Order: sequence, then C-alpha cells, then structure tokens
Amino acid sequence: MMSKESITSSRRTTCRRINRRQFLAGAGAAAVSFTIVQPQAVHGAEAGAKLRLGLIGCGGRGTWIGDLFKQHGGYELTAAADFFQDKVDAFGDKLGVDASRRFSGLSSYKRLLESGIDAIAIETPPYFHPEHAAAAVDAGIHVYLAKPIAVDVWGCKSIQQSGKKASDKKLCFLVDFQTRVNELFCEAVKRVHNGAIGDFAFGEATYHAETLFKDKYKFWQGEQTSPERRLRAWQLDKTLSGDMITEQSIHALDVASWIMNTEPIQATGTGGRKVRTQAGDIYDCFTLVYEYPNRVGITFSSRQFDGYGTPEGIRNRMFGSKGVLETEYGGQVLIRGENFYRGGKTTDIYKQGAVSNIAAFYTNITGGNCENSTVEPSFRSNLLTILGRTAAYEGRTVKWDELLKSDQKLEANLTGVKD
Repeated sequence: MMSKESITSSRRTTCRRINRRQFLAGAGAAAVSFTIVQPQAVHGAEAGAKLRLGLIGCGGRGTWIGDLFKQHGGYELTAAADFFQDKVDAFGDKLGVDASRRFSGLSSYKRLLESGIDAIAIETPPYFHPEHAAAAVDAGIHVYLAKPIAVDVWGCKSIQQSGKKASDKKLCFLVDFQTRVNELFCEAVKRVHNGAIGDFAFGEATYHAETLFKDKYKFWQGEQTSPERRLRAWQLDKTLSGDMITEQSIHALDVASWIMNTEPIQATGTGGRKVRTQAGDIYDCFTLVYEYPNRVGITFSSRQFDGYGTPEGIRNRMFGSKGVLETEYGGQVLIRGENFYRGGKTTDIYKQGAVSNIAAFYTNITGGNCENSTVEPSFRSNLLTILGRTAAYEGRTVKWDELLKSDQKLEANLTGVKD
C-alpha cells in the first residue's frame, strides 16, 4: 500500500493545489493502484504486476533511492548496474538483486536495459546521463533521472530530445528535483507568479556548504590519477560532475529559474580553487550575476569550505515592489510584505521530495501520463548553471543565446577502463 506521504504527490511532478475531498478521493484510487495496472501503459508488465525496475549507479545516493523505490511498493528492483563490481554487489546484497542480474563496467547499462525491465532509475555521474537516458528511451523503457541532467550544452539538448522522444513513444521521463514537488515551495512560487510581491527588483541565490567529499581525496593523485580513480571520486572531477555549480548548486539556481520563469540574458562572474587545492580539479567557490529581462539581476554565490560559523544552506530571495519571497531548502519558506504568506518549514524536503517523485513516476506510468513536464524546466535550470560556470571559467560576460548556439561537449577521456 502507498503511504499517506507518497500519495501527497500529484499525478504529475508539477505542483497542483488540492482540497481535502480531492486528496481523499485520490488516496482511495491510489490504494488499489497496484492491482489495476493497465498492461498497455507498462511495457512488459502484466496487469496487476509491479513495475520491474533497474537502477544504474549504485553508490550512496543510488542505494538510498533504490531503497525508497522498494518501500513504495509498486516496484520490483530486478537489476542493477555500476562501473564497479564491488558497488553493484553491495547494492544487490542490501536490496535483494540476484547476482546474475548485477552488471559492471562502462557498458553495464546496456546489459541492464536488455534484462527485461520496465523502468530505469539513473543515478550515475551526470556526465553519463544523456547517453544512458537516450539508450533507455530507444529501448522503450521509462526513465527516472537524477539531477543534474547533464554537464554540458550538448548533453542538455540530448536530454531535451530524449524527453520529447519519450512522450512520442508514450514513455514517462521524470527528472528528480525535490523543491518542485514541495507544497510550500509550490504555493509560494505560485503566489509570486500571481503578483504577491509585485514587480521584481532583484534576487539572491546562495549555496554555501562546508568542505565536501573529503572521503574521496584518497583516490585523487594529481595529474597521475587514473580513469578508475576519477570514477571513484567523480564528484571532484570537472568533466564527470560538471563542477560544483552544476552538480550541487543547481538546487539554488533551479529555484531562481523557477521564480523568474524565463531565460536570462547573460551572466558574468568569477570563481576558483581557493581552499580545496589538494584534490580534484573543480572549483570551491563561485560568485555570479545573472541579468534577466527588465533589468532584473540575480546574484549567486556558493562555497565548499569552512565558513567559520556563517550560515550554510541553500537559500533564495526575490525582492519586489510589494514584498519579498524567502526560501530555504530544508528551512523556512514565506512571503513578507503586502500579501503575507506564512508558509512553513521544509524539514523533510530531501527525502519527501524523492518519495513524492517516485510515487508520481509510478502513477504517471500506470496512468499513461507521458506529458513529461519536468524535462523543460530542468533543461533551463541546468543550462543556467553552465552559463554561470562558463562565465566564471572564462572571466567574461556570456550571453544565453551564445551558449545555446555553442553545442559545447565535454570529453572525459576514459580510454582503457573496463567496458
């Protein structure tokens, strides 16, 4: 049975306000959903069967979210893949995947896609997301994709095309952002779009954190680091992760993009390796200004080193002529000003967002909803991170239109690794 928490997600991952009567009606329908699976909506699954799920990327988050899929009740985790055999074995032992259906190596995803699954959860390093998602759609398999969707412009466009192709093939394609299904975030942003804070003046977005990935330093040996070691410590690798602004700070920049609801004109700024110089090649800080139409600017800053007691977290503010929107991932969401909205705390957003998306993915597949409305917002917010990253790397103003025309593609150079 679906938990009450799971049911709070709507049939789509975009936010929808519902009253108590509508909620209870939806709960009643969900309670029998596992025995009313439409066979034409689920590739390879008989009516009444659970969805056969394969997961690729068996690290910490992959294992965590694989367990959430199992807890949902509508999925049977039947196959797993990872570059490293030890990771896929640890995953399989913990979550009950048969040894014969554990695949390793760079091409392990191909064997997983051929193993008779209905859906795939992609939790690999972002560099691989476009390749894995495209192959899954081509194979007629529903896609649940972790953020960020890609590390470069080419990859973002590839995901956009895969999302459209999935809709054409009546497949579901969901990008897992927690804020976009949080009730408080949804209500606050809806009110802002309806004029609650008036005309926009300027905004702020921040992602400040302590030093991350220290446990990965042991795999990094400067320029002599092997491809296998880079894969072990992919979070510290510019190409595999897209750098910290794309891999982590996308949470803050996605909210900024959501609030603005349009593309920026350009970005300028800087960044560098100021503290974390002993491992990896990613930056540890960024400072940027994004310019939007009507001369609205959003400042962005992020760090991954000790702030010595200064506030950490993922925060956004938007100042307007009638009020101010304030949000914090895991913290308070409210609107101050003429149209006050008390909001509340989003303490459980990390887990609850994933639980809601997993439930929505199941509902979309079994209900035949292939609108795939999470793809385009993710495309825009992912490009927003790349725009800022490019401006910081190159030390110049970079225009949105220029970025879109570039078709930039990063190359990881993993020659010689296990296929």
